Amino acid sequence: MGSDCLFCRIVAGEIPATVVRETATTLAFRDIDPKAPVHVLVIPKEHYADVATLGQGDPALAGELLATAAAVAEDEGLLGDGFRLMFNTGAYGGQEVFHVHAHVLGGAPLGPMLCR
Repeated sequence: MGSDCLFCRIVAGEIPATVVRETATTLAFRDIDPKAPVHVLVIPKEHYADVATLGQGDPALAGELLATAAAVAEDEGLLGDGFRLMFNTGAYGGQEVFHVHAHVLGGAPLGPMLCR
């Protein structure tokens, strides 16, 4: 992906991030505008625009992304009370950065999934 992708630039080390976990294929870092006491983004290092594209293009990498998200939840102490794992996909889904990323959210009751 070109240098205009924020998350590709984080993977490349061009933009700093507070990394909480890294594997050969994934990177997890704290969200700069957290929506919960724990808010970590988990991304594949390889660029995929969204979770649908990742799931169709590389199901094994999608599984690695989920495994990293589960490890982050455990590391952050979220397994006992629970957490939310969320992917925003496309404009209607609220996606703002078009590099697939999972939000690991927890640390307090999160309320309803959707607000009307």
